[in-house]
Amino acid sequence: MSNETNIAKKEEAGALSTNLFEADANAGAENISQDDLALPFLKVLGQLSPEVNKVHAKHIEGAEPGMILNTVSGQCFDGSKGIEVIPVHYKRQLVEWADRGASTGAPVAIHDSDSDIMSKTTRDKSYKDRLPNGNYLDNTASHFVLVLGNNPSTALISMKSTQLKVSRKWNSLMMGIKLQGKNGLFTPPTYSHIYNLSTVQMSNDKGTWFGWEVEKMGPVEDKAIYEMAKSFATSVGKDQVQVKHGSEDTKDSTPY
Repeated sequence: MSNETNIAKKEEAGALSTNLFEADANAGAENISQDDLALPFLKVLGQLSPEVNKVHAKHIEGAEPGMILNTVSGQCFDGSKGIEVIPVHYKRQLVEWADRGASTGAPVAIHDSDSDIMSKTTRDKSYKDRLPNGNYLDNTASHFVLVLGNNPSTALISMKSTQLKVSRKWNSLMMGIKLQGKNGLFTPPTYSHIYNLSTVQMSNDKGTWFGWEVEKMGPVEDKAIYEMAKSFATSVGKDQVQVKHGSEDTKDSTPY
């Protein structure tokens, strides 16, 4: 049997499997809702991240500081090359935490950014905004994105502390895009453009760490990808996507 015949048979078998899978699409997942799914966080690995510690239970083979980690799949990306994403939704919140040792690994509470709770805080020696109950607030910018690649997937990027400056830059890039329409200039949806997110080393008088770098690439050209991003944006906007801050949003990636 010739090599060409073998290839044809393999392609035919593969097509048959695909047809069978498509005929039974979504079978077995009827009872899986958004509450049963974990939205991955994309985080920058730091020197203290357990994933880079070879003796830690959470160690990931090949993980190094400066890499970008998908917290659900465990896949690491080269931070210097970065990843391409489409931003679909932005939300800023005040996340209330208990100190390490007293924490359950999840926030005590999540407050809206326009809450007056900040007026009840006092800045401590570590520059944390402390509440009367001893907990502290993290001013957190959440960027919901569609990660591009062979298998596009949804994820969340959480920025706080020094990374809030990067978040503001990203928002400015998005809002600065203007297109000419039939009624004049307009600002297109955030999910109309692709951005590259890479990592760079940052430092201040407190130390050195890896943080995000954002670069605008260009408009989305694939209609299917655009519709996928739009659908995710709609779901997030209707609060149909559950975000679980905590172990998936480890607090060691940007310590300052």
